[in-house]
Amino acid sequence: MHPASASPLPRLILYYQTTHHPDGAPCSILPLITQPGISITHLIVAAIHINEDPDALTLNDHPPSDPRFVTTWAELRIAQASGIAVMGMTKQLSSDVEEDMSLAGIIRLIDRLRADFGPSFIITLAPVAAALLDARRNLSGFDYEALEVMRGNQIAWYNAQFYCGWGDASNPIMYEMCVARGWAPEKIVVGLVTTPENGAGYVPFEILGPNLRLLQRQFAKFGGVMGWEYFNAHPGGKERPWEWAQEITKILGTSHTGQQTAAQELVQKPTTIEAGHEDENGVQPPLPRSFEYDSDDISTEIEVMDAKLQDDLRDDLRDDLQDALCRSQSDPDTVTGLQIAVNTQPDDLTPVEKTDPCAQKQKE
Repeated sequence: MHPASASPLPRLILYYQTTHHPDGAPCSILPLITQPGISITHLIVAAIHINEDPDALTLNDHPPSDPRFVTTWAELRIAQASGIAVMGMTKQLSSDVEEDMSLAGIIRLIDRLRADFGPSFIITLAPVAAALLDARRNLSGFDYEALEVMRGNQIAWYNAQFYCGWGDASNPIMYEMCVARGWAPEKIVVGLVTTPENGAGYVPFEILGPNLRLLQRQFAKFGGVMGWEYFNAHPGGKERPWEWAQEITKILGTSHTGQQTAAQELVQKPTTIEAGHEDENGVQPPLPRSFEYDSDDISTEIEVMDAKLQDDLRDDLRDDLQDALCRSQSDPDTVTGLQIAVNTQPDDLTPVEKTDPCAQKQKE
């Protein structure tokens, strides 16, 4: 088993897809650090698009170096300094790749990643929860149990999607079935939608809380919780989205703050840092230190929705992703993680599954 499978537990993972409000103002993540009672372990920035031109990567609709992201990157550096693992979700958009991903193909990808990035590199996947129980009930086109047998020691954990008809987080049955089938609980994270607006299958806290606590009592190495997504999460909605993380932290009874308490001193008076902004003396406000990759608390996630990752992976994928994501001069060999969520639709899915309403969750 990959050493990253066991720490820290339980994980609390939150996606950060909508980085700006409609008026262009940044959607700040600083409250996840400054507000009390929050113990986020991983923050996933989405979505970095690998376009037809591999040198023209974008974060949603804009290059990662666009001035609109100055505040975003500055706040993410603060999150990283606070002990939160900052990840990046990448989406492949090649329109001519529409075949199922084969087991041999995903194994080749994992082997290439391991060979390129080394033994400490974290590799995770994000299947729909049903795929962990039945190879025919998935969006990926291959058998996850067979993959776990063949490459499980290279996969840190699975962010399983317990929503949109592919799983049910309102009771413990499906998670229990996964464990009874042989899945290690520390490798299964319960994926949730944070509001009904983000997809079907939202579970209110009064139901979700008892279920998660039960799973924790049953499984000492319960893998944790993942939420899609931050900006409009219940109960606070767009005005106070961090309250979802507070509620989940309370439910899990976790405290992974580590450096977080000390790091709060950096942001006691949060300030929005925008491109071109100067103080009254004409001096640019200082940014935190360069975004750093650390093998203990940073990973990069690749999510492939409705497409098969091309077999001929580019030798320079590592450098392109790192440069585009963080504009960092760091050594690329220190990049430590990559999540693969291969959600291709097999031919034998029913019409209902082929028109999965959650296909829209990866907003352009």
